[in-house]
Amino acid sequence: MDAAFTAEQDEIRRTLRDLLARHGGPGEVRAAVRTPEGHDPALWRRLAQELGLPGLALPQEYGGAGCTATELALACEETGRTLLPSPLLATAVLAAPLIAALGTPAQRAGLLPRTADGTLTAALAVPGGSMAAALGLTADNRAIAWAGGGRAGGVQARKSPEGHGWRLYGEADRVLDGHSAGLLLVAAHTGGYPRSRTLLFLVPAPAEGLLRTRLTSMDETRPLARVELRDTAAELLGSDEAGDVCGALAATGRTAAAVLAAEAVGAAAGALGRTVAYVKEREQFGRAIGSFQAVKHRLTWEHEAHLYVKRAAADELLFGPVHRLRDHAAGQAGLFGGVTPDGLAHGVAV
Repeated sequence: MDAAFTAEQDEIRRTLRDLLARHGGPGEVRAAVRTPEGHDPALWRRLAQELGLPGLALPQEYGGAGCTATELALACEETGRTLLPSPLLATAVLAAPLIAALGTPAQRAGLLPRTADGTLTAALAVPGGSMAAALGLTADNRAIAWAGGGRAGGVQARKSPEGHGWRLYGEADRVLDGHSAGLLLVAAHTGGYPRSRTLLFLVPAPAEGLLRTRLTSMDETRPLARVELRDTAAELLGSDEAGDVCGALAATGRTAAAVLAAEAVGAAAGALGRTVAYVKEREQFGRAIGSFQAVKHRLTWEHEAHLYVKRAAADELLFGPVHRLRDHAAGQAGLFGGVTPDGLAHGVAV
């Protein structure tokens, strides 16, 4: 197997790195997170229209580039290098694959071209702040009640009295880009306790009965929101209630894990490069601070290095702790025998 990158993949990395070097510096990032959207809309349009980033892994029939998750991961490695705030993760990595996997032909044709060209952003809203569990990153999402407790919690769905469409009630916290996305994919219970099951529903935003509040988050480059649904009209994702929601979420989670790993590699490289440059240039007592042994091991908060620390910590809170991710991955791969019902390998601490 040839693991080398193709010329096209190298070109994606080079072009994106050059663009972000000009428009994704620390000053631009700080300004972007303070906008109502939480990102720079003009830069997002350039990334979508000139580079086709949100459509990299979408089929050409829907306006995408027809590439794979590899190209998407390479793109996220470069956005991670600068901690670029953008809807790329929420839209292209989490939401679009679910629409492609579960949507009807009409839903795919109506939504995916708009996500591919960047005119529609989307967010996955999971009740209870249980994104890691829903995506099967820390446990088997079929074996645990990741979406709440039926009537007692989460988001509830019932068919409209008119006989068509659905109405949603409840709320979801820590929804990535949930305050600004033009489309919400909401996980909701249907069927009634104790036979309820969780399905995904489409809620265009804004909508009547939909309240979205941007939350204060540790990592400003990952804007989070509380989504409240109060008798809000919704459309079932898919043609009926037989879709394999858990399977689609787990498949999306596997891709998301790879993309997040690539993004973390980019962030680590960016942090290292900026740290080295800083300690070479910053002077104290007439000497570069990098020449002082104590400073070689730590920085001051005036440098943007702390933003990289916050990104790593915030990702762990949103997508699961590292030791649980490794343990579940090892169990799924069968490295240490069987897997317990909660998705952990027997007697293993990885």
